[in-house]
Amino acid sequence: MQHRIDDFIKFLAIERGLSEAYQLSVRQTLQSLADCMDQRKLGLNEMGTDELSEFLNQRKAEGLGASSRRLATVHLKIFFRWIAATGDIGMDPAEPLQAAKPDRKLPSTLSAREIRNWLEGIPTEHPLGRRDKAILELFYSSGLRLAELCAARLEWLDTEEGFLRVSGKGKKTRLVRVGKDALLAITNYLSNERRELVKPHSSSQIFLSVRGGPLTPERIRQIVKRRAKLAGIDSKVYPHLLRHSFATHLLEGGADLRVIQELLGHADIATTQIYTHVSTKGLKDTHRKFHPRG
Repeated sequence: MQHRIDDFIKFLAIERGLSEAYQLSVRQTLQSLADCMDQRKLGLNEMGTDELSEFLNQRKAEGLGASSRRLATVHLKIFFRWIAATGDIGMDPAEPLQAAKPDRKLPSTLSAREIRNWLEGIPTEHPLGRRDKAILELFYSSGLRLAELCAARLEWLDTEEGFLRVSGKGKKTRLVRVGKDALLAITNYLSNERRELVKPHSSSQIFLSVRGGPLTPERIRQIVKRRAKLAGIDSKVYPHLLRHSFATHLLEGGADLRVIQELLGHADIATTQIYTHVSTKGLKDTHRKFHPRG
């Protein structure tokens, strides 16, 4: 099983050109399956649909959420489809598997006032203040994913027109709008701080560490949490919270859902529609609070 997992990961990397992060995610799922097979002393030819369903149910009992189980189901399907194509097994046991129903948990957001106080309170005269403010302003202005912000490069930024080209999921590129406040923060950082961070080995990533290398996703998470704590924000804060807030505030301001879908880079508008539930909840709360018979 371990040999087949290694071969499959090579196939994903070489033939499919999938990212290292996705390869790691697939490997984790398949390694968990291999451990389960070892415990039950089952070979690959003995894995049927019932056994795979039991494996997914076991993962659920261990606390794996619905979205993660949906992803694990996809991993099993592509793996066993590949195994079946090689002729090592007679039939594909993963084909009948049904993906777990998605959680109906609504995304958390911050209010426009909370975000304004947070961003305007960052002391740019302090070391790395300009960089951190530019990062947070860009997150909120453009609704970027964490990986998209990490990968953003100078040559993709048009400061005159206020647009940034980003490479999203599936290596799809799109243009995102950079608002005036974010653009001001970025140009301030580029003019006064980034040049001090550049080292001989530095690449063209917009945001650099003190060592001159690109910021890692984990480092940016730390920056977001630290800046939120300094601003006195008690709720759990993470980069995607700014993306959620970006979409929710656009919708509340009257933006068309299709436009928000394009800005977020969602392939399916159903993914974007979750923000309509967030906005509707806000309308209900406002009506209940201010209407005399709410």
